[in-house]
Amino acid sequence: MIDIKLLRDNPELIKKNCERRGCDVDVDAIVKVDTEYRETVQKTEAMRADRNRLSKECRDNPDARVKVKELKEELSVLEERQKELSGKLDDMLAWMPNMLADDVPLGNTDEDNEELRLEGTIPEFDFNPRDHQELGEILDIIDTQRGAKVAQSGFYYWKGKGAQLCNALFFWVQRELVNRGFTSFFTPCAAKERTLFGTGYLPFFADETYQLEGNDLALIGTSEQTLVGYHADETLDGVKLPLCYCSFSPCFRTEAGSYGKASRGIFRVHQFHKVEQIIFCRPEDSPKYHQVCLDNEEYLLKQLGLPYRVVNVCVGDMGAPGYKKFDIEAWFAGFGSYREVTSNTNLTEFQSRRLNIRYKDNDGNRGFVHTISATAVTDRVAIAILENFQQEDGTVIVPEVLRPLTGFDKIEPVK
Repeated sequence: MIDIKLLRDNPELIKKNCERRGCDVDVDAIVKVDTEYRETVQKTEAMRADRNRLSKECRDNPDARVKVKELKEELSVLEERQKELSGKLDDMLAWMPNMLADDVPLGNTDEDNEELRLEGTIPEFDFNPRDHQELGEILDIIDTQRGAKVAQSGFYYWKGKGAQLCNALFFWVQRELVNRGFTSFFTPCAAKERTLFGTGYLPFFADETYQLEGNDLALIGTSEQTLVGYHADETLDGVKLPLCYCSFSPCFRTEAGSYGKASRGIFRVHQFHKVEQIIFCRPEDSPKYHQVCLDNEEYLLKQLGLPYRVVNVCVGDMGAPGYKKFDIEAWFAGFGSYREVTSNTNLTEFQSRRLNIRYKDNDGNRGFVHTISATAVTDRVAIAILENFQQEDGTVIVPEVLRPLTGFDKIEPVK
């Protein structure tokens, strides 16, 4: 949520930001409602002061008693109007996107993202490389058919050495982050509506959310929601910032409208698994820690030996809560292209305003913290390993850093 003072002082700046994002927000209407709301608040406060003053005179002044009665009736109407305007203003502001960094590229799709750099060497094969779906079947480590039987299409099983590979990957990544100063968490897999609203997933991504019917709960789409919500309505000690958290969790998204080659296998599914990085920091430090998270992501992919590229995400490919976003796209040999595996967003104070997360220090500095939300790893990295380290017979070589945890150096086809 943006600072209402910015809207009041510079509505034209907000209009330009909304136009740049291509979002349909009537800034003039919001300003009009806000103006009426503030005028109503002033009238209400003045009327309360008159009522309180006259109430002291009621014993000796009959006219005062009459006036107090009139004021109570008028005040009741005015307070109801104030409540109505406050709700309307909140509803309108809920759809207001975050401000954008100046260097966010223009564009509407991921094809408009700005490539910042390429890293690693794309593998060359003297055979036609398979995609992860075919490899998963040959190796008997991914089962989408039984996933659909047990749940529905978009759910799947990792099994055997595939499950061991994923367990090793997720454990190794968490260990590396802890070594870099992150506190490890296991979080709830469900969150209240207020938490989803506070982190910016509602109302913007309501169609991606699995709601638990009859409860004020939904399955989380990322542990970002529960890690950021962890400090809702708290004032953090500025001396202890930044707070760096990470968590492994299952994640649930409806992925409405996904189909075609890009959705083959388990690249885009209803349930996946992720290790997330979350940082709470001072406002002036958020660009620094945005880069720290990106450095972590790149370090992990380099250790795994995966080729990738880093992109500065364009306006149309970035969610409303984001200020600036970097994606890393790994090379998928079977798919024949780079595909997103991590996403790293500086959300500035958008989430902390919605969730009332502040900081203060011994020097009297205070305000809303900034939050960084960045993927460390998901199942997509595991399937990138399958596609990039495959051999002609379908054998997949396990990255060296994972071998002490898997207990094997390759996954071979089922005889």
